[in-house]
Amino acid sequence: MRVAVVNVKFSPNLGDGLLAECLEAELRASTPGLETVAIDLAGRTAYGEGGMRNRRAALSILAMMPGPVRRMLVGILLGRTARRTLRPAWRKVMESTDAVVVGGGNLMADNDLNFPIKIRAALAEAKDAGLPVGVFGVGVADNWSQPGQAMFREALSQSRLVHAAVRDQRSQRIWRDRLSVSGVRDAVVCRDPAVLTALHFPAALRQAGPAHVALGVTDPLALRYHSDLPLASGATLTDWIVALVERMVSDGLRVSVFTNGSPEDRTYLDGLAPRLRAVSPDAVEIAPAFATPTELAAFISRHDLVMAHRLHACICAFAYAIPTIGFTWDRKLNSFFESVGRQDYVLEAGVKSIDDTMDLVNRTLAEGVEPTAHAAIVAESRAQVAALAAALQNDGVDRPSAVA
Repeated sequence: MRVAVVNVKFSPNLGDGLLAECLEAELRASTPGLETVAIDLAGRTAYGEGGMRNRRAALSILAMMPGPVRRMLVGILLGRTARRTLRPAWRKVMESTDAVVVGGGNLMADNDLNFPIKIRAALAEAKDAGLPVGVFGVGVADNWSQPGQAMFREALSQSRLVHAAVRDQRSQRIWRDRLSVSGVRDAVVCRDPAVLTALHFPAALRQAGPAHVALGVTDPLALRYHSDLPLASGATLTDWIVALVERMVSDGLRVSVFTNGSPEDRTYLDGLAPRLRAVSPDAVEIAPAFATPTELAAFISRHDLVMAHRLHACICAFAYAIPTIGFTWDRKLNSFFESVGRQDYVLEAGVKSIDDTMDLVNRTLAEGVEPTAHAAIVAESRAQVAALAAALQNDGVDRPSAVA
């Protein structure tokens, strides 16, 4: 059985690649003889490929446009790309595929029609090829425009949807309200596949000595563009990060500052780096840019605490049973922490006082991650991926081979 896994695996944000690789690896582990092939919704075929130049400038321009104008412009450009470039490439992949999984990431979101257009295009190809479709581990945002909702409904209602699982209860509720009412099958709740990171990416050795904190930073402009929550200003957030690093160092901690790889995040960190290095050349490290999810996972795995806005930095840390503190900016992060019983370990970066933040840092380091609950979550996730594979296999058993 050959399964095409559709997501944004080769995104510059390596968290997307991490969850994609975990899902693919666990599908293969669950079912002897199962093979996977990646379909990236942006048309990329490798890490480091096809990143948008001047992405931050593009985000700034888009953020200034009225929503309807922005959606119209992006819709025209993406629609043309989907017809001329993406669908022909995906059609070729699906000719030798037995099933399709739309798997992992905040894919059921409508940021200027990006995912509605691309998912509709991918599932139209699956429909034309007669392939069973599974949806697994996706986040569902409540930000759909009317055109975006129509596209998602068309894509899923016309597919041979044999399995649907979303990554949290909020996503399940939105799926039901937005899709089930139009005849799309209900979705169950599953774990994000990145909780399996430690099974598929060997951990690096943790360093001896004082506790080592990995602090993930994200460009404030990107946070504002994608956020569904109130946020501190960019200048306030930047000053808060510097003050937090100063306090952690003065309290005897070591700090490594990193990004998940998005170009705008890296540009932000490069601008922030001189102020951070000035705190302490010995106790503060500016992590290099990572080329692959393997490098990101290895980096995270050697720390004692991870603090970040980016969801999959936090999920990766949890997978290694490393305690995490999440910086709120998007409800998907809060939903994950709630789903693993760590809702008390989130805070508003730039708003929470440094004293209160350090109280939480010290508490989190002291408490760690409860091992029994952690093991149960990992086992549950493996069983859920196996159920996905079984649904695809059982539905597709009588379908003639696409390459016969």
